Formats: sequence, C-alpha cells, structure tokens
Amino acid sequence: MDLLQELKWRGIIYQQTDEEGIQKTLEEEKISLYCGVDPTADSMHIGHLLPYLTLKRFQNAGHRPIVLVGGATGLIGDPSGKSEERKLQTLEAIQHNVNGIKKQLQSIFSFEGENGAIMVNNYDWAGSMDIVTFLRDFGKHVGINYMLAKDTIATRLETGISFTEFTYTILQAMDFYHLYKNHECKMQIGGSDQWGNITTGLELIRKMAPEGSKAFGLTIPLVTKADGTKFGKTESGAVWLDPEKTSPYEFYQFWINTADADVVKYLKFFTFLSKEEIEALEVSVQEEPHLRKAQKALAEEMTKMIHGEESLAQAIKISTALFSGDVKNLTASEIKQGFKDVPSYEHTTGEDIGIVDLLVAAKISPSKRQAREDVTNGAVYINGDRMTDLEYVINNKDRIEGQFTIIRRGKKKYSLIKY
Repeated sequence: MDLLQELKWRGIIYQQTDEEGIQKTLEEEKISLYCGVDPTADSMHIGHLLPYLTLKRFQNAGHRPIVLVGGATGLIGDPSGKSEERKLQTLEAIQHNVNGIKKQLQSIFSFEGENGAIMVNNYDWAGSMDIVTFLRDFGKHVGINYMLAKDTIATRLETGISFTEFTYTILQAMDFYHLYKNHECKMQIGGSDQWGNITTGLELIRKMAPEGSKAFGLTIPLVTKADGTKFGKTESGAVWLDPEKTSPYEFYQFWINTADADVVKYLKFFTFLSKEEIEALEVSVQEEPHLRKAQKALAEEMTKMIHGEESLAQAIKISTALFSGDVKNLTASEIKQGFKDVPSYEHTTGEDIGIVDLLVAAKISPSKRQAREDVTNGAVYINGDRMTDLEYVINNKDRIEGQFTIIRRGKKKYSLIKY
C-alpha cells in the first residue's frame, strides 16, 4: 500500500487539488511539503494534531516536511471558522506563543537526516515587508472577485470583515509561494477549512512562478465524534499538548475514555500502528469491548508520542492507583496530576487533627454525627487504607511527601487535604 492509498484507508484525505498529479509526483520523487499553524496560544491542542501527524507520515515515507509557525499571520488572524474579528495580539505575545509551539513541533518531527524537517516562521519574510511591496508584488495577482468567492470570506460578508482579515488569505498564499521558491516546496496540507487559503497559494504560484511550475494542495477532514459533540473538548476545556495546561494523566484519560464508536477512527487518524494492528483492535472492539484494548492502545500511543515513555508510565500508574484505591504509593507530583479536579481542603495550621473533625472541616461529611457514622461503617479511607477508629488523629505519617493526605469516602468520592 503506497502513501496515498494508506491515507485513504485511514480516512485522512478530504480534498486534493490534482489527485493524479499528486500520485505521479510522489511516485517519481521525494518532495518538500508544508503545514502551518498560527500561534494564537502558547500551546497547540489536540485539534491541531491531525494535519501535523499527516505531515509526519509523509516524512516517514521519505519526503521532507516544512513546519511553519505563523508569526506574521498570527498577528492578523484567519477569518475561517469565525463569525467576528479576532482580538489582535501584540508582537511580544505572538513571539512567546511561537516559542512554546516550536518546542511541541520539535517533539513530533525528526530534524536530522536526508529528509530532516525544516522549521520556519513567516514573520521572517513577511514581517519587514512594506505595504507598497505587498500590494504591487502580491495583491496585484489576486482578484477581488476571486477572494469574494472563497467560503472563508463569503460567510463573513454579512457580519462584517475588516480589510486586515480580508487580506489573510493573500498572506498565507505568500507563504506557499515563498516556500515554493526558496525550498522547492510542492505541496501544502491543512484542515478542510484551509482549502481556500491553499488554493490561493496555488493561484499565486501559477502566476508568479516560471511557466510549467507544479504545486499541489491536500486537505484533511474535520475530526468529529459519533455523538455529535465537539472533538478535543472536555468539561474543563481544550486538551492541550502543554503538560502544564493538560497534564499527561489528563491527556491519557482523554484518549482512554474514547467511545467504542470513535476509537477505530482515531486509531487510524492519530496513531502510526499498522493496518493489521488496527484491524485486530477493531475485532476486539466488536467481540470483547469490555476489555477496551483499542482505547488502551490509543491512549498509550498518543501519550507516549506527545509526552514520552516516562510520562506514559506515570499516567498509567496514577490511573491504576485511582481505579484500585491504592493511592499511598503515589508521589506528590503524581497526586497533583491525578487529583487536580477533586475537591480539596487546605489545613492551614499544619497541626494534627482528629479524623472526625477533619471530615467536617473539609466538608467530606456534612456533620460530626455523619462523620462518626461514616468512619464506624468503614466508608472512610486515608491514603487508601480503611479507617474505622473514631479517635484516630491525622499526623505527619499520613502526609505524602509532607504535602497531601488523600481521603476517600465511599467507593469513588475523593478529597485532597493540602498542607
């Protein structure tokens, strides 16, 4: 199975500008191709992953990926998918975001060897361009009627669009032309919402590059969930690649909680497991869904790819401890990850405190009478160990690394005591 056939099997291809031309070019030569992201935040989220992982598949097949971070286009804002103008960010904020995103992209691609990835920032060629050069050299080649026909612009005409965002598609087209001219970049890939920007780039290459120049565009489908809810969102917000925003444990949990109806599609989209491996997991989903082998494989592959083996091992350890209730062997760092969203109580005095008083103070039990009943009935656990002694006093030995005590009431109701 060649690369395009594999991408089709995985369901990754949405549109191609010239399928026959792309197939022929990939058969005859190793090309350079690019994908870009605007640094609207200092981290990417999992909604950004699919285009870049697709670019990685091209690298694995011997082609050279060009990874573009939009330091210039990020200052403008892509109108696609928006009903109103973006809030403009400062150059300093954008540069901060660029630095954060670069680190994440460096963990996905190999930058060494014959087809090592190249990382570029479009601010390097667009940031110092004066308005007359922009209008004469580039604006002259893109007609107003051509731009008005673009969905990204047409959908904004009723609600309004500034000249700034109106020109975004030309800026991105400049990127494609610049990379074509300076890096022999023959293809741009992106999400399905980037089709208009990609084809504008091809139009610019057609008009500005030597006659007979060939370049192509390929888009990737929007990732959807079978239940109709938005992919990549949880109750607490976006699932970020930055471990400070979304911990490796939370990242792992997002993937392992994938519904049976979605898991095979996500294995095809996001992992580099083989066709045979994915088909075997698909059989498992159908015949033994309770084992959740496919979800475990998905969570392990994704967490290892983005956060590394050590963070994966830590995420599995936290998950196992929470499932079994045996939490006393967790480190303080692991507790911060696994108990980030559980109710917490700060014991500010740092003094020893009786179990009944603590349960009431931390609002784990609503009253002393209920607290005594909970303890007597064996419903209270301290760091995973059942506590039935009404006179027990929480002291230093109950503090994990001097920072936390984990109280569980019943089967799953955890509370975190902080010191």
